[in-house]
Amino acid sequence: MKTALLQLTSSDNPCDNLVATRAHLREAVGQGAQFVLTPEVTNCVSANRAHQVEVLQHEADDLTLAALRAEAAELGIWLSIGSLALKTDDADGRFANRSFLINPKGEIVAHYDKIHMFDVDVSETETYRESAGYRPGDRAVLAQTAFGALGLSICYDIRFAYLYRALAQAGADILLAPSAFSTVTGAAHWQPLLQARAIETGCYVLAAAQTGTHAATAGKPRVTYGHSMVISPWGEVLADAGTEIGTVMIDLDVKEVSYARKRIAALKHDRQFKGP
Repeated sequence: MKTALLQLTSSDNPCDNLVATRAHLREAVGQGAQFVLTPEVTNCVSANRAHQVEVLQHEADDLTLAALRAEAAELGIWLSIGSLALKTDDADGRFANRSFLINPKGEIVAHYDKIHMFDVDVSETETYRESAGYRPGDRAVLAQTAFGALGLSICYDIRFAYLYRALAQAGADILLAPSAFSTVTGAAHWQPLLQARAIETGCYVLAAAQTGTHAATAGKPRVTYGHSMVISPWGEVLADAGTEIGTVMIDLDVKEVSYARKRIAALKHDRQFKGP
């Protein structure tokens, strides 16, 4: 399965971002991609809640979702929209950080709301409180396709190994980890975390990422790490996009999943234990 990971620098303007995403999507398909992945918050990178209230939409009305579904149908491809920032009807006004898997008919075959919220103090000057603006999901999602079973996740989820083990033991062959990683934590942890999840599960890990400085009309611009990556089921880095906007192409061979798991069948070796 020829697969393309789009590395983007989305701004806080969903309309501008859609134009850029569609252009990169069509370029990837022109190179033969049958499965295309976009990063976290493809539609809008913003830390300003007032601006998000102004520009974000509910799922049923979201222009990015509708347009990308139409693109998938017209081009006849599978599409992972890494995530979209969406309004909800929650009383507290928090948004959803929601990933979508679209089939070649343009149908939504699975969606996943990010479970783990990025509430951290990276340094005295870099803090994040994702849960202040976004409500966490509570359901792991496995999606069946003709080319393998996909386990859905988003960004900060990558630090919680139990989610990926559960997905793999439920049948996942490929783990999706679309992200908008910070530059500090990305430089320290991004690659080893992706490799660890692949090694632990014997799955491919596909991680399409945001990169660079994100233009903001309101609030402070975010800066993200980039380095969209493909990790093999044996833990090898098969592709690394670096920090430039663009596309990473890879041919996936799901037989490599079976091969890795035959060599080390760790998913079958769980044991109960006492303590601590």
